[in-house]
Amino acid sequence: MKKILLPLALASACFAAYAAPANVAELQRMTKRFAPVALTADTSALSAGDRKAIAKLIEAAKILDVLQLRQRWSGNEALWAALQKDQSPLGKARQEYFWLNKGPWSILDDHQRFLPAQLAGITIPEKKPAAANFYPEGASKQALESWINALPATDKEQAQWFFTTIRQNAAGQFVTVKYSDEYKPELERAAALLKQAAADTDNASLKKFLTLRADAFLSNDYLASDFAWMDLDAPVDVTIGPYETYNDELFGYKAAFEAYVNIRDEKETRKLDFFARHMQELEDNLPLDAQYRNPKVGAAAPMVVVNQVYGAGDGNMGVQTAAYNLPNDERIISQRGSKRVMLKNVQEAKFKATLTPISKLVLKKADQRDLDFDSFFTHILAHEIMHGLGPHSTRVNGAESTPRQDLKETYSTIEEAKADITGLYALAYMMDKGQLSGTLGQGAAAERKLYTTFLASAFRTLHFGLTDSHARGMAIQVNYLLDKGGFVAHGDGTFSVNFKQIRQAVTDLDREFLTIEATGDYARAQAMISKYVVIRPEVQKALDKMKVVPNDIRPAFTTAAQLVK
Repeated sequence: MKKILLPLALASACFAAYAAPANVAELQRMTKRFAPVALTADTSALSAGDRKAIAKLIEAAKILDVLQLRQRWSGNEALWAALQKDQSPLGKARQEYFWLNKGPWSILDDHQRFLPAQLAGITIPEKKPAAANFYPEGASKQALESWINALPATDKEQAQWFFTTIRQNAAGQFVTVKYSDEYKPELERAAALLKQAAADTDNASLKKFLTLRADAFLSNDYLASDFAWMDLDAPVDVTIGPYETYNDELFGYKAAFEAYVNIRDEKETRKLDFFARHMQELEDNLPLDAQYRNPKVGAAAPMVVVNQVYGAGDGNMGVQTAAYNLPNDERIISQRGSKRVMLKNVQEAKFKATLTPISKLVLKKADQRDLDFDSFFTHILAHEIMHGLGPHSTRVNGAESTPRQDLKETYSTIEEAKADITGLYALAYMMDKGQLSGTLGQGAAAERKLYTTFLASAFRTLHFGLTDSHARGMAIQVNYLLDKGGFVAHGDGTFSVNFKQIRQAVTDLDREFLTIEATGDYARAQAMISKYVVIRPEVQKALDKMKVVPNDIRPAFTTAAQLVK
């Protein structure tokens, strides 16, 4: 499976064969793939208490950077400490690129090692271990899976749970360890800072969330604090804790620590209320057999637009997050849906630094005028909404399960692609109903902007290489839509939308993703990934032209620096 996922687009962009560690010039070229931007947010409306609280939250977030380094690889912390001692030009270049990737493997280059195999007495694997540091080093997937499947139901659930690691005891037997025990010293410090921030703020919902999340760090029970996060209604909008499972490439079970410290944009948030009114309608009209649709969607799930002040851990690594949809706990999703957070200042920076120049290379000149920030912004929102719609429970051999558990390591790729294509399907549906007339408009002109912007944005995602779940999912979408005639390749590295075919192609692909998740069909997911997660020659031509365009942004948190002084 790993060979199937090798990126053909960018693996040789900076150093061809990885036969030697990157030198200063190579590291600088790799670093320049991330355009530096200053992320700012307006803090003028914050109360004195919230200003004190946000400074404490930034301090707590920095602790999660340490935890995420440790989760990513057991040698990361020692290697980072060693790198910081070298202040030569090479040492500084290594530090900068290490921190961008939160490790010694280049995210944009199939997680290949860019440092020497041996450094400061530390042996660095050639590629990032699929198990990260969630499972015993050297333990095989087969051995772990056999042990997990032999456990009693309650113990099996804990072994597969988001917030546990698997370790070996003195006798060499596998055991489950709670995050609250595995990372106890750091979580105790972070919890203390969250309680201080809770005492500082004068917002009741923020106070409640921070208090409960501090307790969760110590108890390992995140349910109450996740519900409180869903109810968070405050000028300071913070997400902090273990959430996404992308770093666990062995099973996709274990959550990595991350933090987003944001300031809410009330004006933009109010614009999104119209989506909440149509959640159940969208679910009821998904291209999926009716038996698999959710008859009661959490329509009241909040959606907020924020401007990011600070990111840490998994929230500031490699390609920057433009939006997120959390929590991932199916217990909450089934009752309340999930909360969507849109990082507007991050999205604006990405659109300007990457998507605009990409569109001039991959779109025909006549189509470039249809590139539209509102379509880009709204599709990202729709993507996040679609994580909350569609199948979230399955029944395999009579037993209740979830798509995440059934599809294992393929789940992240399928789920990200499902969210993309279902978002496109849903926006077209809402356009037809006149429900987006106040945002994207309706009719042929609005449709051209939506699909053309999505096409250009697809190449922005593929520009990352195929190591990320989002990019692998996008490869599936682009290749499938090319095969079905929804997208057209012109042979010169440019592409366009076939508006006679695109809607049916999107519908067919959406049905495939949704059905795979509804049935928990692991083999079908593997087959789809095997067939479509590739870079075809016509796509490679476009990617070759895009080497001069930054892949993503590299934020400097200037507002955060001012707040913590």
